[in-house]
Amino acid sequence: MIVLGLTGSIGMGKSTTAEMFTEAGCYAWNADAAVHRLYAPGGAAVEKVAEAFPGVVVDGAVDRDRLAAALGADAAAFRRLEAIVHPLVAADRAEALTAAADRGVTVAVLDIPLLFEVGADKLVDAVVVVTADPEIQAARVLARPGMTRERFEAILARQAPDPEKRARADFVIDTGRGLEAARAEVERIVRTVTDPSWISPRRGFTSPAT
Repeated sequence: MIVLGLTGSIGMGKSTTAEMFTEAGCYAWNADAAVHRLYAPGGAAVEKVAEAFPGVVVDGAVDRDRLAAALGADAAAFRRLEAIVHPLVAADRAEALTAAADRGVTVAVLDIPLLFEVGADKLVDAVVVVTADPEIQAARVLARPGMTRERFEAILARQAPDPEKRARADFVIDTGRGLEAARAEVERIVRTVTDPSWISPRRGFTSPAT
């Protein structure tokens, strides 16, 4: 099974691109969705997050607004949260990949916003970075309900800069060129990595499609 890492800064169109990979026949695992499961009632992170950040659990689930308020801009608090959540997300990802391989999935896509930041690029055959011009990115993000320029900049500060991501990518998809162009690029990438002659740039050997 070929494993692709999909990443991109906020507002670049990563979620839409992940859907395109699914439409192209790939299996997609989403890190944000895994966190939502962990924070939901009965989720594996609820008790640990409640201990680390009193008052953020409501009705048995982590309230993301309260958690955000508790974190503020405290880098140490973010590190405490990451120490709790990252291992649980990694376990969810590993379980999902094992199940996908057992089902005979050809291409699995790991949709991870902080792929490079958490070192997950070491786990994949190739990395796909989704990008767009900064003006397009800002317009998309600031149009979201409740988003402010300050919050946008705080999010960007925790992510590797877009130029750095692009420099470290094996494939780049520019969503600023439109949906059809992005879809065509997704389909080209799938054809490329499933070609028997393709060699994984991350693992240094041919990654079989089956």
